[in-house]
Amino acid sequence: MKVTVDKEADALYMRISDTRIHDSEEVKPGIILDYDDQNNLVGVEILRVSERVPSASLRTVMIESA
Repeated sequence: MKVTVDKEADALYMRISDTRIHDSEEVKPGIILDYDDQNNLVGVEILRVSERVPSASLRTVMIESA
């Protein structure tokens, strides 16, 4: 998984898979899901991320595996 924060665009993108994006769906204003050709989720984009997430939370990423 790759997480990118674009401060200029005020966006966060989580790329879950390198599979080619076939379709995208805005599920809520500013929340976009990307899917491959078999409808598997491959990415999540959050626009206006500074309004949705405290800035301190964007400085570190914690990954937990159960």
